[in-house]
Amino acid sequence: MMEWIEKMSEQASKRINKTGITASLASIPLVMTLGNSMLIPVLPTMEKQLHITPFQSSLLITVYSIVAIVFIPIAGYASDRIGRKKVIIPSLLLDAVGGVVSGWASWKMADPYAMIVAGRMLQGLGAAGAFPIVLPLVGDLFPDDNEASSCLGTVETANTFGKVLSPILGAMLASVVWFLPFFAFPLFCAISIAMMFFFVKVPARKEKPLPFRQFVRKIKVIFQREGRWLYAVFAVGGLLMFVLFAFLFFLSSRLEDDYGINGIRKGWVLAIPLGTLCAASFLTGKKIGKNKVLMKWVLAIGGVFAGMAIMVVKLFPTLWWMVALFSLAGIGIGMMLPCLDALITEGIEKKERGTVTSFYSSLRFIGVAAGPPLAALLMKSATSALLFLLSGLSLLGSIIVWILIKPETD
Repeated sequence: MMEWIEKMSEQASKRINKTGITASLASIPLVMTLGNSMLIPVLPTMEKQLHITPFQSSLLITVYSIVAIVFIPIAGYASDRIGRKKVIIPSLLLDAVGGVVSGWASWKMADPYAMIVAGRMLQGLGAAGAFPIVLPLVGDLFPDDNEASSCLGTVETANTFGKVLSPILGAMLASVVWFLPFFAFPLFCAISIAMMFFFVKVPARKEKPLPFRQFVRKIKVIFQREGRWLYAVFAVGGLLMFVLFAFLFFLSSRLEDDYGINGIRKGWVLAIPLGTLCAASFLTGKKIGKNKVLMKWVLAIGGVFAGMAIMVVKLFPTLWWMVALFSLAGIGIGMMLPCLDALITEGIEKKERGTVTSFYSSLRFIGVAAGPPLAALLMKSATSALLFLLSGLSLLGSIIVWILIKPETD
């Protein structure tokens, strides 16, 4: 009897421990998403408060992403050398400091824009060493493929849920004080850091990290071997993030400028297309399994679906038609994202995933960085051109998938 009780207690302890680890890892993409997307509904308010142009406000998203793009591969290499946790926790601290800098400048300085940008650059540096490092850390902590896949699914769900929560939370905080989202972010980072300290115990490394030259040669070998479909996945990931953040910036500005919807109401409206994206991503992740042929079909159909929805936005200029069509586009993008993640997970060996996912994350950040400023520039005089561009890029994603991803022969 006592042996049975001890066995049951041990199993319960393991389940609790795995739950704690999974929750800790999932908190990081959630926090990172909040750190960027939470500002989208607040950007028009910042333009008025800071007396800046839409292009300047879009740079608050862009600089975050540009810094992350540059430092993600460096952070990935550093995590191989000194350990994942030793990179993630200082990165979260940098994120928190960046939020304090931007918030303090907004509160105390007469002309705070440059200092806000500096704070956002610090946050981008922190972002480089946070979420991208979570993906290989999952493989370190969960040797069993099924457990690793389950944890990755939870991590991606947290990422998409963060996109849904961001506009609501950002608008809610900004309704109190417009710069409050900057000060809220360090609190979220502190919670994630505490969870990492208490729940995540990284196993000792069994292999010595590669010297830098061997690391570079390893990267070359991977891309020589898997280049065709990897380039396709990277390109489509970047295109999707570009389309998503461009149409969110466009929709946020239109809601306030054309329809007088701001504050929490705007946050809820923005959450609608993001909610459809989250639901589509979650359901697709559950259905695709390890079927690469199915992934290819879902990617191709999702791109066409998103492209067609955005293409006809101009024909239906009323508010709810526009929201409905962007929500359909969100479904298409949501169908595609888990397929891209799964292709890398299933197509690259575990010991090589950290390197590959760092480059994939960089390409996605390029899309995040480029979308808002280009949307801001085209919105002034070429709204139709912007919508056709976003539609064309979605359709281009389907074409790239269809031509370059051939799972039956890979």
